[in-house]
Amino acid sequence: MAEHNYKFNVTMTCGGCSGAVERVLKKLDGVKSYDVSLDTQTVTVQTEESVTYATVLEKIKKTGKAVNSGEADGQHQSV
Repeated sequence: MAEHNYKFNVTMTCGGCSGAVERVLKKLDGVKSYDVSLDTQTVTVQTEESVTYATVLEKIKKTGKAVNSGEADGQHQSV
């Protein structure tokens, strides 16, 4: 089964911010793994093929954090 790798630049100012992003990703079906880095302001998500970039982007945006840029499988995407 194919998978997707998504990467986002997200403005996070504290552990609470990164924790909020982690919580929404943990609840999202089809997410295989994720890494939320407060130091580098990045969120990397590995998903099953059925999970779209737009779905992951929307979940991260629901935390209220600003998503500055995003990539899907190495290709720049709009946010």
